[in-house]
Amino acid sequence: MVKKYSDLYLDARRALLEKEGQFASNIARELVCAASGKTAEQMIADRELYASEEVCELTESFVKRYLRGEPMPYILGQWNFYDMTLTVTPDVLIPRDDTTVMTELAIKKALFLNQNPRILDLCTGSGCIGLAIAKRVKDARVTLADVSPDALRVARRNAVDQKLTARVKCLPLDAKQPAQDFLGTFDLIVSNPPYIASATIEKLDPSVRDFEPRIALDGGEDGLDFYRAIIENYSSALNPGGYFCFEFGMGQEDDVCALLRQGGFEIQELRKDTADITRAVLARKREVN
Repeated sequence: MVKKYSDLYLDARRALLEKEGQFASNIARELVCAASGKTAEQMIADRELYASEEVCELTESFVKRYLRGEPMPYILGQWNFYDMTLTVTPDVLIPRDDTTVMTELAIKKALFLNQNPRILDLCTGSGCIGLAIAKRVKDARVTLADVSPDALRVARRNAVDQKLTARVKCLPLDAKQPAQDFLGTFDLIVSNPPYIASATIEKLDPSVRDFEPRIALDGGEDGLDFYRAIIENYSSALNPGGYFCFEFGMGQEDDVCALLRQGGFEIQELRKDTADITRAVLARKREVN
């Protein structure tokens, strides 16, 4: 049944009110806008017009998905990260503010690398980190890599949408397998790999546990499997004096730094997020005399 935009919004708000309280209005507006393709200003201007049956059904679907606990970025199909609007699907993790800490650390280093630096974003997911680096470092050549074909499709689409395909390519790579010779070497390898310990995944918030891809969450028994694998398999893919830049979970900094030191790296910098949690590390490969 078709409805006026004003009624469509009010019905959505009413359905969300018990769960979201004072935030129900904003969420209802965002869902109606997403279903209709209108801005908030356009929706207000058109409030006495009738929405199509398709828009009404889509809005109702969005509201039901939200009430089931599905994260907003998956419902909207996009999310903002580092001044980019990126496509986001359930095949990739939702880009989070925590990751901007590692992204900023990587950009800071990349700006002072040699001309035309080669940068690899392993376990890239949506491509958010590598694309942010490519946006800020205008001569960087960035490779987005993931073992998941579905994730790589999302990353490729985002590279196209951000008009970065001249300097960004996407490759299927498994961080747990040795780096292949055809890759050559890189000046900087960045990664926000899976780092949740397997046994604790069921304790995560349902919005993460039930909707985000487990392949992008599960870091093995102690959450450190991917750090071990990347250091072992991809150190050889770094130029002499090259860098690893990692994001990790709360309380994992000592273990990750220990793995890097054992792998022949010097810790250059640790960064904290806005909650004062240490989230990222930059480490330099020791040069052999």
